[in-house]
Amino acid sequence: MTALERPGARLEHRLTRPNASLAELHAAVSLAVDSELGALIVSPWLLRPAQRLLGRSRLLLGTVIGDGHGGQIGSVKAYEASKALEHGATQLDFVMNGGALVSGDEQLVLDDMLSVIEMAHAALASAGVIIEVVPLSEDLVRRACRIAERAGADYVVTSCGDDPPERAISRSALLRDSLGPRLAVTAAGRFATADEVLAAARAGAGRISSTMTEALVADAIAALAALDATAPMAALARR
Repeated sequence: MTALERPGARLEHRLTRPNASLAELHAAVSLAVDSELGALIVSPWLLRPAQRLLGRSRLLLGTVIGDGHGGQIGSVKAYEASKALEHGATQLDFVMNGGALVSGDEQLVLDDMLSVIEMAHAALASAGVIIEVVPLSEDLVRRACRIAERAGADYVVTSCGDDPPERAISRSALLRDSLGPRLAVTAAGRFATADEVLAAARAGAGRISSTMTEALVADAIAALAALDATAPMAALARR
């Protein structure tokens, strides 16, 4: 079974709380590595110690750029991205400038995305756009998805991770419906049960990102494995 086929590779463990500690980082790294998860997402200041703890692990190490609102000046986001890559990040999730989108300045939104995406790709890292859907109309969400595709993003993310599961699941469905097949969708939220993780996957999320526990990881991996086992038959039934 390849890394892409492993159910655990569809899960991300997030440690981005403002008060997340080094002790918690040690536990997070152990959980992510032992469970063979897809990625570990940490606050920028935790990147360097996380990289040291990961050693030769191939686990993706990510962080959030423009956390909170995404309204930072593009050059500030680009600098933040450059330092994150310097400190070991191999995945950058960055918040789209929603205010510029609402104002009709799609060129600024595009340039903002390009400043991070091109830098990430030059460093052989992946980059995804966080689209905070709640303040936006469905039309604007779809526009944001088209711009993310033009900018060369690898995936889009439903939020910075504070959403309740039901909102993250509904956002996943909207984003998936708004994107072509090249881009993946990450559902980020406060997932607490395997059923919630499974619902996000069924809604179109290729990856589910949350603060994971050992119990949630074990249950979610089992549920995703069962879903993957029935997926070929489900696809056949839809033809």
